[in-house]
Amino acid sequence: MTGPHESASALTAEQWNLVETLTGMLTPEQARWISGYFAGLDVGLLRAGGGGAPAVAPSSASAPAARQLAILYATETGNGREIANALAAAARERGLAPTVADLGEYKIRKLKDEHDLLIISSTHGEGDPPQPAAGFFEFLESRKAPKLPDVRFAVLALGDMTYEHFCGAGKRLDERFEALGATRLLPRVDCDVDYEEKADAWREAVLALFESVAPATSAPVAAAAVTRTVPAAAPRFDKRNPFPAPVIDSIILSGRGSTKETRHIEISLEGSGLAYEPGDALGIAARNDPALVEMLLDSLGMNASAPLIVRGQSVDLGEALARNFEITVATQRFLDHWAQLTGTNDAFSVMSSEERAAFLHNNHILDIVNAFPLKGIDPQTFVDGLRPLQPRLYSIASSLSIAPDEVHLTVSPVRFDLNGRRCSGVASGYLADRIEVDSSVPVYIQSNPHFRLPDDDRPIIMIGAGTGIAPYRAFLQEREARSADGRSWLFFGDRNFRTDFLYQTEWQTYLKDDVLTRMDVAFSRDGADKVYVQHRIREHARDVYAWLEDGAHVYVCGDASHLAPDVHEALLTVVEEQASIQREAAEDYFRDLQRDGRYQRDVY
Repeated sequence: MTGPHESASALTAEQWNLVETLTGMLTPEQARWISGYFAGLDVGLLRAGGGGAPAVAPSSASAPAARQLAILYATETGNGREIANALAAAARERGLAPTVADLGEYKIRKLKDEHDLLIISSTHGEGDPPQPAAGFFEFLESRKAPKLPDVRFAVLALGDMTYEHFCGAGKRLDERFEALGATRLLPRVDCDVDYEEKADAWREAVLALFESVAPATSAPVAAAAVTRTVPAAAPRFDKRNPFPAPVIDSIILSGRGSTKETRHIEISLEGSGLAYEPGDALGIAARNDPALVEMLLDSLGMNASAPLIVRGQSVDLGEALARNFEITVATQRFLDHWAQLTGTNDAFSVMSSEERAAFLHNNHILDIVNAFPLKGIDPQTFVDGLRPLQPRLYSIASSLSIAPDEVHLTVSPVRFDLNGRRCSGVASGYLADRIEVDSSVPVYIQSNPHFRLPDDDRPIIMIGAGTGIAPYRAFLQEREARSADGRSWLFFGDRNFRTDFLYQTEWQTYLKDDVLTRMDVAFSRDGADKVYVQHRIREHARDVYAWLEDGAHVYVCGDASHLAPDVHEALLTVVEEQASIQREAAEDYFRDLQRDGRYQRDVY
């Protein structure tokens, strides 16, 4: 048996002393990183400056092979893409040459040849991956996934703490890459909806790490190329700086007697420089209901004029609660914060995770404050437990080709009773109840590259219910403007034909003018038996399958918890029956469609 000094005979005594000293200072996570670092060098130790000759050169005396850096992202709303692009730009400024790829379009066969991976992944719903990246997750978690002993990786996970499986998709990637033998560069970072600060810190940490090992991390960018690179001009208005857009019109679409209200809202973008494509979304920077702000202030015994510091700026408490913070839905973070302040930790610590989720579902922040009162709390301490108020995204229901300098929305305000009071959705209530014609709404464009029209000669099948009809209005406006000759088929569902047939006269005109080839509707409350769009799909199974075989692109827009899975099940059944194949083969059929961009969903 050899001792440590004998097994390290390639090192001098001084070098070995340095190694032993460093080892005693490292955490297990840091030790694993160091192991991956030296494995990536493929040569002896670099001198202290990083640029000298190896202390012990290999016999070939060749330079260390450059490692490739890839930035991969999985996104549903575009936040992951934004972070990935910012990371890539910062990496290039430091002389690195990363590639950037959407996991929805990433060529899976490349995975085994990757070197260093920086992965940004959002989570959709209860721990699911973003829909465009579902195929990558399925492959990575299957037996087909390759071993990755030469890969180093770091994961930034995006999520929402109101969901039980917070950052579930990012956690799955982090655990799976480790299981496949890859080396974790840094511990995973989990971000709530206010991700910016954590994401910025993670970006700086990984880039600092790569800078320290740049000769073996990526192919260097020539200095001249770096200094001459001019970044693309950022849009003048974006999520952090929305455009104050005037409201042109707000019309109730639903008929008298409807069990729900649906509005068509037209907004001017004139002078903003903002542009969009059919399939994109409009971000709305909404304000909280003033009545809710007043109730919360009363329950807390606080003055609206109390001073606060928010993101380095001085602001009155009342204005901050209206504009800056989420004050409706409570999160686990707020519950823990309030329990600590009120000394009621025991009341919640005995709850199971399911009981806590149910409690948060049935109680908003105001309810918790009233149930566990605390007077005299400092306003700054209170808001430390709140999340920033996030913009809401709405599918755009118009095309710039038909409505230049305008953007149209289809909005159904969320209204419900909770603990004896009437509540409404933050953004939908803002748009429906508190925004008048000629007033302004802060907006920005959120690109959605995974919900795009195909070439003009390709057939399309559009499936939606309720306000999920919005992007298809934009699709047909665009096709009309381009005189597209591809066939189009619309499946639309809602509650009642008489009161909820949204944009009925427009669809009829499109049918008459052959812009829309075919339309099938389902109104769930008009008969004894409830009929939904998935039933219409099955009724016309032969024709649906014929369109698919003829190259049709399929779109689904609407509710993620019911519509999307029910429609997917109906489509699988259609292919299974019409092609006389097993369920697994039908699932492969739709995986291929999704990979080829022919099966796209915009669900919420």
